[in-house]
Amino acid sequence: MTRIKICGITRAEDGLAAARAGADAIGLVFYQRSPRHVGIAQAAQLAAVLPPFVTTVGLFVDADAAFVREVLSGVSLDVLQFHGDETPEYCGQFGKPYLKAIRVRPGVDLLQCASDFCGARGLLLDAYVEGVPGGTGARFDWGLIPESLPLPVILSGGLDAQNVAAAVRQVRPYAVDVSSGVEAGQGINTLKGIKDAAKIAAFINEVKRIDVQLS
Repeated sequence: MTRIKICGITRAEDGLAAARAGADAIGLVFYQRSPRHVGIAQAAQLAAVLPPFVTTVGLFVDADAAFVREVLSGVSLDVLQFHGDETPEYCGQFGKPYLKAIRVRPGVDLLQCASDFCGARGLLLDAYVEGVPGGTGARFDWGLIPESLPLPVILSGGLDAQNVAAAVRQVRPYAVDVSSGVEAGQGINTLKGIKDAAKIAAFINEVKRIDVQLS
């Protein structure tokens, strides 16, 4: 079954809504330039309210190693997610399982990325947008993903309840990751960091529906 991560959680009620709807993981963003950024104290409170068996993922972008360790000392994170130009050595130094995000565009060798980051628990594949490390709501060409990737694929980038079934059908990822696609508002009026419980439920229901069809 396809696992589901709801990323960019900034409010306890949104984390709980994701958990109630059946999310396997939530993402907390520790990147100050992101509109979904959370501080250490805020993140600790968000992690503390989650029920058992919901994985808490911390997202970092080219952060100082000392800052990652500071976050780990204050927040109960299960998995780290690195969205910048981090090296495999950097990612593996914290004693935590990690995911490496790759911004996909033509010319990016995903097989080489999987080889380079063989210590990762998976590759999170996101859209390439110049100057923005993630959370753009942009899609990429899923046909660029090789079928033979040796690491689990977490598919991200522009997913929502309208297209996630097609994404799962085509890519058959280990997991899907959504942020802007389940936020309140629409278009330029999207409230970044504020999730819509109905959109979360619709997204998760679509993933479960297509999983049943494909099983």
